[in-house]
Amino acid sequence: MSNLSKLKWRCRRGMRELDVLLERYLDRRFSNATLEEQTLFEAFVDLPDDPLIEWLLKDISPPPQWQSLVVNIRAMPC
Repeated sequence: MSNLSKLKWRCRRGMRELDVLLERYLDRRFSNATLEEQTLFEAFVDLPDDPLIEWLLKDISPPPQWQSLVVNIRAMPC
């Protein structure tokens, strides 16, 4: 299994809304993102569901280290 396939598997959260947002980012932006942003995303998908739900779905501001990534994930068109 490739690293990208493993990362896609890690994007599966069991909550459809999170799955869609994370996989959409992975499919559409990840390969063109900077190495810094890719590394940040890999750490982001390891976080628990609760903060991800708050930051991505409830529009609660994340800590500064996640701010730009959350903006980029939310900006992915449907």
